[in-house]
Amino acid sequence: MSGVVAGPDGGLRCPWGLSTADYVAYHDTEWGRPVHGDDALYERLCLEAFQSGLSWLTILRRREGFRTAFAGFEIAAVAEFGAPDVERLLADEGIIRNRAKIEATLANAKTLAGWRAGELDALVWSHAPEPGRAPRSTTEIPAVTPESTALAKALKKAGIRFVGPTTAYALMQACGLVNDHLARCVARGPAA
Repeated sequence: MSGVVAGPDGGLRCPWGLSTADYVAYHDTEWGRPVHGDDALYERLCLEAFQSGLSWLTILRRREGFRTAFAGFEIAAVAEFGAPDVERLLADEGIIRNRAKIEATLANAKTLAGWRAGELDALVWSHAPEPGRAPRSTTEIPAVTPESTALAKALKKAGIRFVGPTTAYALMQACGLVNDHLARCVARGPAA
């Protein structure tokens, strides 16, 4: 089952978007919609990094815990975190307690705090590809693209940690740089 599937309301959706109530809401209202703003993109970048090796549902269900633990993902606030905060975060059951991911989140905030306002937004969005044909099945959706590889390299070169081409592509999907909702999916929009 890799094409669109009818949901309880009769609307056609990407199959993953119907697997849990959490996914229905995320799929229908958030995934693939354009996200702008340095703090908002920093949050998504951090959450995608925490997701690495885990299910996105695990992250989605803990997102409010992450937001509380990481000061709403305000770059300036997280940039002030230090060693005591790392220990506090490692004890926080509301998040994924992975030292490397926590330390990368803090290091990335410190790096981004030195950037001009809008610089992260501009860097991320400069890697958005031209819109393509809507995928008809999940088998047509890549895990990595030349653009996600270039974005990962640009972020790494700028000092951002824990981001590779697959994480960069997941970020691009989540933040609307690409629209990987399947053709005929209700969340794809009027051009479906």
